[in-house]
Amino acid sequence: MSLTSEAVPMNRDAERQTLGILIKHPHKVDDVIDKLNPKHFYDPMHRKIYEIIVDQYNRRGRISYTQVYNRLRRDEHIEAPAEVLINLTESFSAISELEPSVDIIREKEGARRLLEAARAIEDLALHESDEELRSMQAQAQELIFSATQNDTDGEEDAKSLLDVLNKCYVNLVERRQGLDEAYGLSVRFPSIDGMTTGLKRKDLIILAARPSMGKTAIAMNMVVNVAKRRVPVLIFSLEMDDEQIGDRIVLSEFFTHKQDGSFEITSNEYQTKLSDEQFAQAQQVFNELYHLPITIVDRRGLSCAEIRAKARKIKTEKPDLGLIVVDYLQLIKPPSYTNKSWSLQVGEIVRELRDLAGELDVPIILVSQLNRGVESRENKRPMMSDLRDSGNIEEFADMVVFLYREDYYYPELAQQNGTEGLVEVIFAKQRKGPTGTVQLRFIKEYTRFIDEFPGGR
Repeated sequence: MSLTSEAVPMNRDAERQTLGILIKHPHKVDDVIDKLNPKHFYDPMHRKIYEIIVDQYNRRGRISYTQVYNRLRRDEHIEAPAEVLINLTESFSAISELEPSVDIIREKEGARRLLEAARAIEDLALHESDEELRSMQAQAQELIFSATQNDTDGEEDAKSLLDVLNKCYVNLVERRQGLDEAYGLSVRFPSIDGMTTGLKRKDLIILAARPSMGKTAIAMNMVVNVAKRRVPVLIFSLEMDDEQIGDRIVLSEFFTHKQDGSFEITSNEYQTKLSDEQFAQAQQVFNELYHLPITIVDRRGLSCAEIRAKARKIKTEKPDLGLIVVDYLQLIKPPSYTNKSWSLQVGEIVRELRDLAGELDVPIILVSQLNRGVESRENKRPMMSDLRDSGNIEEFADMVVFLYREDYYYPELAQQNGTEGLVEVIFAKQRKGPTGTVQLRFIKEYTRFIDEFPGGR
């Protein structure tokens, strides 16, 4: 939406001074090229001149008065280019004015973005639309977020090797001392933690398999293991409702108590009627789970924008949020305005969720179905190629993990091989670690995974 009010935040003097200094002292372009975009300039002529400066800098690594003048002279919309440039170069008194002038330009442009977002939200709310309220709220939050982001903070991107190596050395010392902070987020499966050294912040982890392999079960087991250490976790469940997730968590904990010699409570008994002893046991489990910092969003048909908006809200409320789980990729609603193929839409969703992991500084586990190509071949262990019909998942993911159960596809062979109940956790990709396979045992009745083969730290 364009701004037409005379009260638009802007400062033409600062714009003139900045351009004048850059034209008269071309070497100063290096100081501002990562701080200013053409859109930061409100005056159309000033914006055009800065576009020329940026273009010349990108082409040749330097600019000159003559180059700028020749480009302006070819522009039919600018009269008397020589006079324009003279006025600019005479509009400042010292090079020291460059930095404060740039700061003023950025501040005014930021204020314009806020004003524009406010007006766009007003239009969104006042005009009749087929959009649902929650969709409009997500759009409004996106507008505000975009208006409050600085897209030219290049100073923070450039780090000296000394600074980088100092951080690496601190991590090295902490690992030698056995400090948990030196590793990523432990999911309390020793085999998995040993393979990954913990889930890393900002990483997007794809957890993919065919149906009935236990994708959701292992994700929920990880959630509870993390939350038991008082680390807040956020779950987006696009398939199961909150009660189904709650029941799964309770059942999983029943197995823990069964192992400790308490009264056994089966899934069927939990869904029907418990004895007095079993009910007392269930009450104990509920009391142990009540305090876990787990937040569940169980709304179906969420778009990526809505997931992003809700995740940002939870992160604001819980700054120490440590993990996000999205279950699952193929149920995320694509934008209604796009005409891209489904494959490209999925790739775009994955990219946006990876960006969200970086923005919120947390690992995101994205559960995903695999295509049916697995079923058509004799060896049904998942491969990276099984993801390729679903956008650029492989490209954007920091880690890709597959699940495979031999007893599901070949029960007789599994009985012969002694692999009944075993699940292969296949690390097909890790940017920051090795690839390979570990095994867990899946207790299907309790939707519980256990680690019988701890091989990690």
